[in-house]
Amino acid sequence: MTRILAVANQKGGVGKTTTCVNLAASLSATRRTVLLVDMDPQGNATMGCGVNKYELESSTGDLLTGNVRASEIRCRVEKGGFDLLPGNDMLTAAEVELVRMNSREYQLRNALAEIKNEYEIVLIDCPPALNTLTVNALATADSVIIPMQCEYYALEGLSALVTTINQIKAAVNPKLEIEGILRTMFDPRNNLANEVSGQLLTHFGNKVYGTVIPRNIRLAEAPSFGLPALFHDKNSRGALAYLALAGEINRRHAEAAEPAVA
Repeated sequence: MTRILAVANQKGGVGKTTTCVNLAASLSATRRTVLLVDMDPQGNATMGCGVNKYELESSTGDLLTGNVRASEIRCRVEKGGFDLLPGNDMLTAAEVELVRMNSREYQLRNALAEIKNEYEIVLIDCPPALNTLTVNALATADSVIIPMQCEYYALEGLSALVTTINQIKAAVNPKLEIEGILRTMFDPRNNLANEVSGQLLTHFGNKVYGTVIPRNIRLAEAPSFGLPALFHDKNSRGALAYLALAGEINRRHAEAAEPAVA
C-alpha cells in the first residue's frame, strides 16, 4: 500500500529539501519504489536531482491547475533510483490560481491519484511556508516528517506547525499524523543543541527519530552536483545517516503493518 509522506517545516534552512532528495535515494536503495514531488517554487529538490528547473516545459504548478497529468511530467532520476515530479517558479502562479478554484486544497491529491499506486512511498517537498501549496501537500499526505535544527527558536516554530497539522486533520484530512521529527545539522558538541534535543524527546517521545542527521560537508555540497549524497560520496557521514533513516522508517512501517496480537 502506498504511503504518502509530506516533509514540512515553515522555517527555511532546516534541511527539508536535503531530507527529501537523500531520503528518496536511500529508500530506493532499500528496494522501495519512490516518487518525489517538488511542491516548492524554489525548485531546489528538482535541481538537487540533476533536473534543470529552468528548462521544464511543465511542472507541478501545471499539475495543480489541471493543465497536465502527473504521468506527463514525471521523470526518472537515474542517479537516485526514484521518480520525480519536478517543480519550479510556476508553482507561484499556480498558488494564485488555486485561490479561485473550488476544492483547491485537494488539487494535489486528485492529481496524484493517477500514479500513486505505482509507488510504495511518495515524498512531498513542501515550501518553507504554511500556504496553499503546503495545505495541498498536507491534505494529500498520510503523515508528516518534520525536519528541524535543535536551536533556540525551533520549538516555537514546531508548536505552530503542529497546530497547523491538527487544523488540517480536523478540516480536510482526518488521517493525517506526525510521522516523525528529524533532528538535522546536528552537532553534539553544542550544548544548546543537546538541550533542545532533550526537550524534543521529553515532549514527543518515540515520534523523534533515533537517527540524527549530522552537519556534513559532503551532504551540503551534493546538490551543487545535482546528486543525492549517496551518489556523491556513499561513505560520507551524511549519506550513511540518511540510509539509517530509511531503515528506521521501513522498520516503523513494517511494525505498524503487523496485525495486533490478541
